[in-house]
Order: sequence, then structure tokens, then C-alpha cells
Amino acid sequence: MISVVIPAYNEERALPVTLRHLLDQAGEYEVIVVDGGSSDSTCEMVRQSVLARRSPVPIPLTLVTAEKGRASQMNAGARLARGDWVLFLHADTWLPVDALSRLNALEADPAIQAGGFCHQFSGSDWRLQLISWLDNFRCVRSRIIYGDQALFVRKGLFEQLGGFPDQPILEDVAFCEKLLTVTTPMILSPPVVTDARKFLKMGVWRSFIRVLLIILHVEFKLPCLPRVFFQDIR
Repeated sequence: MISVVIPAYNEERALPVTLRHLLDQAGEYEVIVVDGGSSDSTCEMVRQSVLARRSPVPIPLTLVTAEKGRASQMNAGARLARGDWVLFLHADTWLPVDALSRLNALEADPAIQAGGFCHQFSGSDWRLQLISWLDNFRCVRSRIIYGDQALFVRKGLFEQLGGFPDQPILEDVAFCEKLLTVTTPMILSPPVVTDARKFLKMGVWRSFIRVLLIILHVEFKLPCLPRVFFQDIR
């Protein structure tokens, strides 16, 4: 079984779409939404998404709260996970069709311990397509999987590595650096799709520079980027 962990904070606009894509998936899985203290209707949206699901097959869905911060929220969700795989999904990112069925099929192969998906943005803006291309090139080369690439890992290995480090930014990179010491994550396609809304709101070129600086930070071990660089955009 797969435990899909979704950290959320004030995601009333994006989360319903993500859950609709997720809950229409076939396969054996559960969903754990970890709210970081939202002040909007995020939690109510989770409950409505369960009621609106079209499939007659019930999917276990748990809504819990944790201290705000992706690392804190994802670790809290992983502690509740009952699946062999734990898949971490951003609240504005959609899995490709049959993604969870594919992961169910991989459960029996002990050689596969972790992985993630290629990435693309919604819409057709060529600048965002360029960002995705650079990100995918980086990921294939380094095997460092970013949070918006739906990282999946065996629960036992996740616990063995101590989960995500308790840091406010780049927790996904720090975890994958530990992950690479024990296994080589696989990269799957077709890609996950991230809602481009936040990047467009931030400004595409500003977003491009932001992504480029993150890549350079990871590749060349530059000093940690300031927290303001990762400000929330809703």
C-alpha cells in the first residue's frame, strides 16, 4: 500500500484540484493531509473532496494538524503512514494517471527503494517549460528530487534516515542527499504537473532566477539561501 502525505497551508484554491486528481487514481493507497494551521477553508475542502469522490471504492483519508513547516508536517504524516511506500505530494501538484498503480506494482521489487517523477508546470508558458526542462535535466543528473516531484520512499528507509531534517527550507534536498548514500532513486515519467499559479504570481523571470539559484546552491554547496527567498505565495 502507498501512503500519500500532503502538507497543506492555506491551500483552499489548489488542494481541491489535487485531491480530485488523486482520489480518482486506481490502486491501494491512503491519503494523509497534514494541515499547518490554515486560516482559510483548507480543512473543510478536504472533507468536501471525500464526499464528492465519484469512485465507489473507499479511500482512507486522514486529516491531521502539525506545526507549520513542510519538514514538520511531512514527518508528522509519515509517522501515521501504514503503507510500504510513503509518497510526499505538494498541495498544488497532480499525479499522472495510474501513478499509484505503478507504485503498487513496484512494491514487490526490493531493489527499488525510492524515486520521484519528472516535472512540468500547467499551462503553455515557454519560460515555465524551460524551468521544468532545466529541473528535469538537473534531477536526472544528480538524482536529487525536489518536493514538487512527488518523492516516494520505503517507509522503513525513511525512518532509518531520520525523516526530513528539522530545517525551514530545502528539507527535500537535505533528505535526498542522505538518501543517495544508501540508494539511487529512480525517476518516473510521465511527469507530475504543478499548478503554475504561484510562479506566475511571483513573476516568471523572478521564479526562474529563484530556481537557478537553488540549483547552484545544491550543485556547488553555496551558502544557504535566506528564508525570505522562500516566502509563502498563495
